[in-house]
Amino acid sequence: MKEAAGEANMTVVTIIIIGVIVAIATPIISNMMKSTSDKADCLNSGGTWVDGKCNQLSNY
Repeated sequence: MKEAAGEANMTVVTIIIIGVIVAIATPIISNMMKSTSDKADCLNSGGTWVDGKCNQLSNY
């Protein structure tokens, strides 16, 4: 009986650890995906990506 309780406790601890890792990683990955998308949009429109900002080349 003690072994079953120990395994159940380890399962709960593992699930909690996985939840914490997901909670930390989700905003980081989301931010990286947004940044990559913004950079791609900038480059596709003919701009240059410098220091996290899009510099559009003007055609006068």
